[in-house]
Amino acid sequence: MYTLDQLQDFVAVAEEGNVGRAAVRLQMTQPPLSRQIQRLERSIGIVLFARTPTGVTLTPAGRVFLDEARRVLHLAAAAPLLARRVAAGTAGSIRIGFTAVSAFTVLGHWIAVAAEHLPEVDLVLHEMVTHAQIDALLAGEIEIGLVRQVPRSEILASRLVHTDTLVLAAPRGHPLTVVGRPLRLADVAKHDVVTYSPVEAWYFYELVVAAFQGAAVSPRYVQHISQVHTVLAVVNAGLGVALVPRSASALRLANLTFLDVEDVQEDAVGLHCVWRVNNENPALTSLLRHVAG
Repeated sequence: MYTLDQLQDFVAVAEEGNVGRAAVRLQMTQPPLSRQIQRLERSIGIVLFARTPTGVTLTPAGRVFLDEARRVLHLAAAAPLLARRVAAGTAGSIRIGFTAVSAFTVLGHWIAVAAEHLPEVDLVLHEMVTHAQIDALLAGEIEIGLVRQVPRSEILASRLVHTDTLVLAAPRGHPLTVVGRPLRLADVAKHDVVTYSPVEAWYFYELVVAAFQGAAVSPRYVQHISQVHTVLAVVNAGLGVALVPRSASALRLANLTFLDVEDVQEDAVGLHCVWRVNNENPALTSLLRHVAG
C-alpha cells in the first residue's frame, strides 16, 4: 500500500518532469526519491513514468493517477481542519425533527440563524408528528425535535421555544365570518368542526376538546385529521371550521379566513425543542447556544 509521502513525491516529480529538480524541491537527494517512485509503482502495479534523456513524462495511467493523487492529498490536508471545525461545533450536520406548523415559526428562525452563524453546518430536516419525533430521538435517528409536548424522561432535555393561541379557520363567506361581534366557542359549536386525530395528533385533539368542554358546549366533529395543514385544506374545501394555532394562518389558502375566538385561552399551544441529555454533536450544542441568544 502506498503512503501519503509517496504521493507527495510522485506529484513533485510529475510537476517538475525531472527527478533531480523534484529532489531539490522536496529538499532531499535524488536516489531516495527514485526509490520512493519505484516503490509506489510496485505497490500499485503500474508504470507511472516514461524515462526520457532529459527527465520523465507521465504515462497515460500516470496522468490519471496524478489527478487522483492530488485529490487524495487535498482531502488529507483538509481532514484535520474539518475535524477541528466539527469538534468546535462550526461544521458537521444536525438531524432535526419538526411538526408541520413549527416550519412557520421556530424552524424558519433556526434555519436563518444557522445560515448566518454556522454556514458549514448542514441541517437535515425530517417532518414528523410529536410521538414519531420522540421515538426517533430515542432511537438516535434525529438529534433534536420541535414537539408539542415532552414526555417525562431522564434522558431527554427540553426548552419551551414558542407559544401560540388557537384561532378559528373558516371558509370565506361562512356564517361565522359575518356575526358582527367577537366570536365565542358557543358560536363555533353550532357548526361542523374539523378536528384532530386522537392518536396521531392527540395534543391538539385534547386542546380542542378541553376548550369546548371549558365553554360547556359540545360541537359536532365531522373529520379527525393528523396534520394542521391538512385540517386547513379540508376547511378550505368547505367541509367545516377548525381551531388551529395562529401561526398556521401563514398558510394562506384561497378560501380561508382566520378569526379570533374571545373565550379561547391565550398562549395555550406550546412548542418545545427536545434533545438527548447525552448529546455528543458539537454542532447541536452550537445551534442551541445561538438560538437561545
